Amino acid sequence: MPTSKAERLQKLLANAGYGSRREIEQWIVDGRIKLNGKQAKLGDRAHTRDRIQIDNKPVRLETGTDRQTRVIAYHKPVGEICSRKDPDGRRTVFESLPPLSQQRWINIGRLDINTSGLLLFTNNGELANKLMHPSSEIEREYAVRVLGSPTKQQLDMLLKGIELKDGTAAFMAIEEKGGDGANRWFHVVIKEGRNREVRRLWEAVGLTVSRLLRVRFANIGLPRNKRPGTCWEITSQELRQLLKFAGLETEKPDHVTGPKRRRRRKH
Repeated sequence: MPTSKAERLQKLLANAGYGSRREIEQWIVDGRIKLNGKQAKLGDRAHTRDRIQIDNKPVRLETGTDRQTRVIAYHKPVGEICSRKDPDGRRTVFESLPPLSQQRWINIGRLDINTSGLLLFTNNGELANKLMHPSSEIEREYAVRVLGSPTKQQLDMLLKGIELKDGTAAFMAIEEKGGDGANRWFHVVIKEGRNREVRRLWEAVGLTVSRLLRVRFANIGLPRNKRPGTCWEITSQELRQLLKFAGLETEKPDHVTGPKRRRRRKH
């Protein structure tokens, strides 16, 4: 008898690098996935030996030790969106990434269209899911330019916590970085990835963010020499630490393969 354990279909496909669990759940709802010749439904469990199709095309399931985990970093420019396709024709971050054979890059979190900076992508759905889950409390550091000079009271409120529409939020740390004229720069750290959370926190104390740049995610920082539109493979040491943050440190990558950098095509 086979000893492999059945897993939720969306988890199995995400771990094989076909997309995030949320994406794949939506594909199931949309009727895009078949399991052993039948329309898949939410709650279905499967083995790697099962016949699975996405859009009537068979998928190859490589998980765990069958596939080298890869993580690439990308310096997102302002104006790009974190979707695979955009009905309005705007450029997406995926257009600048190197191709993957029989897999897809999965973004680890998102940045809104007006935010630039560090984005991470992986071919390991389990890693992406672990790092994005709120329970992981992964640090995200941003460089923020605000219009005006916040008072000590405002800064204390941002550190203590402010009630937003989707719950209480706060910065873990705030470091002043100076500035000229009416603008002031700060570095802030949060442990969540809620939509526009950094901007909404500053707005809640009456200050407007005029520029926002993510400079760190977990242990991965944004190097000064990486220009917007550039992507690069993280080092094997950085990858091991990232796996440890996600509780997947049993996977020990011996090396990291793939392109070191790729520049955005000019239009």
